[in-house]
Amino acid sequence: MDELEGLDYSTRVTLNDDDGNEIEFEFLDLIEYEGENYIVLLADGDDEVMILRVDASGDVEEYKSVDDDELLDTIFEIFKSRNLDDFDFMV
Repeated sequence: MDELEGLDYSTRVTLNDDDGNEIEFEFLDLIEYEGENYIVLLADGDDEVMILRVDASGDVEEYKSVDDDELLDTIFEIFKSRNLDDFDFMV
């Protein structure tokens, strides 16, 4: 988690997709929920955020997809409540 300490909205995060292509994201938030950490990212030109679970159990920090829609909704609601002044959320 040390790599994520001190990130702000100007921080760029580069991830590799399943085909090895690099995709650049804007870091939006890091949310702790029920003992897990979730990173909220926004791809360039996209209007939907990506929420990934942070797995820091190994030597390298990994970001894992979240398949639980209810959990994603909960994390997104936390993100919205923490960032109401920074973003215009569509209702």
